[in-house]
Amino acid sequence: MKTLTQTGQTLQRLIDRNRHARKKHVEEKVRRIIEDVRDNGDAAVLKYTKRFDKASLSARELQVSEAEISGAYQGITSDFISSLKSIINNVSDFYKKQRAKPARIRHDDGILLKEHILPLDTVGVYIPAGTAPLISSVYMTVIPAKVAGVRNIVLMTPPDKDGRINPYILAVANLLKVDEIYKVGGAQAIAAAAFGTKSIPKVDKIVGPGNMYVTEAKRQLFGYVDIDMLAGPSELVVIANRYSNPDYVVADLEAQAEHLDGLAILVTTSKQLLKQVKRKTSKGYGIYAKNIDEAVRITNALAPEHLQIMTNNAASVAKKIEHAGAIFLGPYSPTALGDYAAGPSHVLPTLGTARYFSGLCLNDFQKRSHLISYSRRALERMRPHIEKVAKLEGLPKHYESVNIRFE
Repeated sequence: MKTLTQTGQTLQRLIDRNRHARKKHVEEKVRRIIEDVRDNGDAAVLKYTKRFDKASLSARELQVSEAEISGAYQGITSDFISSLKSIINNVSDFYKKQRAKPARIRHDDGILLKEHILPLDTVGVYIPAGTAPLISSVYMTVIPAKVAGVRNIVLMTPPDKDGRINPYILAVANLLKVDEIYKVGGAQAIAAAAFGTKSIPKVDKIVGPGNMYVTEAKRQLFGYVDIDMLAGPSELVVIANRYSNPDYVVADLEAQAEHLDGLAILVTTSKQLLKQVKRKTSKGYGIYAKNIDEAVRITNALAPEHLQIMTNNAASVAKKIEHAGAIFLGPYSPTALGDYAAGPSHVLPTLGTARYFSGLCLNDFQKRSHLISYSRRALERMRPHIEKVAKLEGLPKHYESVNIRFE
């Protein structure tokens, strides 16, 4: 573990990590892939699938077949299915509580204002495929979309060199009633979903984690398609004091460091704890704060994806936190609980963007339309106010469109 000072350049670079996240060579490579997919559709997708995933597929093989989905269940135990159902219930219950009541105002003089909350038609879910299947990302993205009422969910995940998808990803997607599954990954998957190809449908929004190429593709394609957020490497800050268990702190920091480029930071008011943790692990960074308020200030500046408060007064410390994607209170709420099973999605803002982004929620899969209805009497009452603003903005026809109704 590397100890940082509050005035040191390394800490400031961590605070400003979003500024250093983008890489020019990645931007250019992704731009070329996007242009190729836009112009050549399936042919480009298949070319990059062969180049990056070493899988030779035909356009007809891009979509996972019913036979492949059925075959995925052969090696999956009933114990796993049972555990998955418990987790699904937790996640579903949380998002059902997020259902919002539409705003509505009615006045006696004939004014009606209300909003319609409608689900998105088609959402693309991206699931990375590395050395192990990220099955948790399937249910943490699909369930809130389902609860929101999304009509069509399209899942994209890279195939292995034999053109197969991990059976656990297929089984979980099938249990959640994902509508379509495609064997495509990387920036080419994001481009295909944004533009649509002959084989892959165009979606309204793309959600889910990915590597720097996936994230850069989402950034460049925002506007053609909506996205959830621009995610970077996973992050954890632990606030601890002399009452915190050093073994728990070490275990949680090392768990975070399992992620590729994972960022793990301990902010503590105890020099003794800092020494104990440093003796037990070389992972992450350690920062000494003279008191809890200083620890909170450092944490708010870092605006981490995950924050664990492991002090003896965790709830009171949490009230002072302004910027964090998810906050875990006490010794028995490790980040892994939120990663896998607690309920709220683990798709969370990184790179300090917790200052203005939120974790995946029901609103991400919905849109709102405003309904405005005025009577003649109500419009007449507003007429002089509209006239004043329209004249100041130099738009007289706006006022005339109101005034003609009273001539």
